[in-house]
Amino acid sequence: MSDSADNIVVFDHVQKSYDGENLVVKDLNLQVARGEFLTMLGPSGSGKTTVLMMLAGFETPTHGQILLEGTPINNVPPHKRGIGMVFQNYALFPHMTVGENLAFPLEVRGMNKADAEAKVKRALEMVRLPEFGNRRPAQLSGGQQQRVAVARALVFEPELVLMDEPLGALDKNLREEMQYEIKHIHESLGVSMVYVTHDQSEALTMSNRIAVFEDGVIQQLAAPDDLYERPDNAFVAGFIGENNRLFGKVIGEDGASCQVELEGGGGVVNAKKVNNGGVGSRTTLSLRPERVTINPTEGQSANSCKARVEELIYLGDHIRTRVTVSGNEDFIIKVPNAHGHPVLQKGTEVKVGWETEDCRALDAPAG
Repeated sequence: MSDSADNIVVFDHVQKSYDGENLVVKDLNLQVARGEFLTMLGPSGSGKTTVLMMLAGFETPTHGQILLEGTPINNVPPHKRGIGMVFQNYALFPHMTVGENLAFPLEVRGMNKADAEAKVKRALEMVRLPEFGNRRPAQLSGGQQQRVAVARALVFEPELVLMDEPLGALDKNLREEMQYEIKHIHESLGVSMVYVTHDQSEALTMSNRIAVFEDGVIQQLAAPDDLYERPDNAFVAGFIGENNRLFGKVIGEDGASCQVELEGGGGVVNAKKVNNGGVGSRTTLSLRPERVTINPTEGQSANSCKARVEELIYLGDHIRTRVTVSGNEDFIIKVPNAHGHPVLQKGTEVKVGWETEDCRALDAPAG
């Protein structure tokens, strides 16, 4: 386990149980690089928030050690860790002005008034609220309150900032605006950020790396494009972005690819061999909707299957097309809304095609 100068945080064989029997975090080994934006992503109950709370100091590991700047912090109280925190509910003091909210963490650190005022002014400018210092939180919109919460976490210039579902209370447009706001602040300051969310599009937008959690274990840790393009298992493939699944049996292998006989009478297709039990095993094929072609021309696609159009939804830049393929009635294809693409009708029979490298043979379906 490395605790080199390149890592600001190291989790070393960390476990957490609340009842002494069931582990909600299982033998976590994770390093957060200095200056990176790491997102912990997963469904409710996957362990991601517990990991963040242990790093913040609000929960204590049952086993293992957490290092901050190379120093063990298991027994260091939260207020002595020097970490900035941003919560979903903002946690602003309602009886204080915005400026007083921002000055509070500086006052508890004993900073003189002149220096504190300068830092508050700089923090408000950073989140584009320079004229809001004398307002109270109740006089601000939700997005403005969240900007203030971010500014308060950054005002004392911590090396590490933790964010727990900070955009969950905002509407869609504000959420997207704040995603870019936080991303740009991170890029300009170079501060290390650890971010928790269950929103995969949010994670893809903001992160340098994403740790996908399920059942207290990191299923995959990688850059956003790696997670989306090259998922390690069926859970990650289904949780990150939209994903089509086909089930079958591996009947042959050839180097990096394998041949899969589809369940439901879909025939035999070639897939990239990633994570399956070899010849004779069941497998889940993962295929992104935008990588599928309808009625491919001769030689355009390495694989093709018969399909039936079940539903067409117009979404502006593309037509979301649902078809039945090999017994799967929810196979989605994103057909670009562009000249030269076929005009489809519900109920028509078509062919669908894709390349071998776009189809990943992963672990077997449950049951």
